[in-house]
Amino acid sequence: MREIEVKKIQEIVRDCCSGIAFEYPDDVMTKLVTYAEKEDKPRAKQALELLMENVELAKTKRLPICQDTGMAVVWLSIGQDVHFIGGSLKEAVNKGVEEAYQGSYLRNSVVSDPVFERRNTLTNTPAVIYTEIVEGDQVVIECAAKGFGSENCSRIKMCKPAEGVEGVRDFILETVKLAGPNACPPMVVGVGVGGTMDYAAYLAKRALCRPLDSENENEQYRQLERECLEQINQLNIGPMGLKGRTTALKVNIEWFPTHIAGMPIAVNINCHVTRHKKVVL
Repeated sequence: MREIEVKKIQEIVRDCCSGIAFEYPDDVMTKLVTYAEKEDKPRAKQALELLMENVELAKTKRLPICQDTGMAVVWLSIGQDVHFIGGSLKEAVNKGVEEAYQGSYLRNSVVSDPVFERRNTLTNTPAVIYTEIVEGDQVVIECAAKGFGSENCSRIKMCKPAEGVEGVRDFILETVKLAGPNACPPMVVGVGVGGTMDYAAYLAKRALCRPLDSENENEQYRQLERECLEQINQLNIGPMGLKGRTTALKVNIEWFPTHIAGMPIAVNINCHVTRHKKVVL
């Protein structure tokens, strides 16, 4: 049995949430540079160059990449041979988020009640926390900051099985079209297929954190990702909605077995600031 102080989790969450506010993940930056080199529409190319300039300014001046510093989402993949000591794991995660947002002077965007009071918690907590028990004695901590300009453009549909791959493809494209410039393209498009309604949405969120230089292990889903990306970039929405060839940087699809009577699909859109970081403890 491996013992881990929850204080260590708190420190990692704090450092991750602070760092991703100021620096792009390497995989996102690489995609941005690649698409800027390929973009042949002058306004679109200029928009991408301005985004990259913003990235450099954020990094060197320690200013947030975007004013919407997001709602914290934290995944904990916990080895079954791990025993946490020193307090509450949930409280440690939320304390880490609070320290990051207060210590780095990031905007607090979380309200205590979604419908009635909508009073700012002033700590950017509670975070959305997912836990998974796996084999071994390691803990994998992954933090994301989800801005709601793009989150608000996300959708879910309970497709009929007969709709097949065409139904999945059409829903992805329809969702991107409806999002248009509101999702601050170029986007990263996370797709979850299968499971139940809620699990499809979970898979779509997880898909956003899959490295953009990775490919789906399943050949059919890998091909679907490529086809959807190509068709999305033919929509001529372009960077920040200024038209062009670069509407999305990547489409990532995650899937799970489902019931014979259904085919849930969720599309979770992220703007070009796909902020995430993973630490293995």
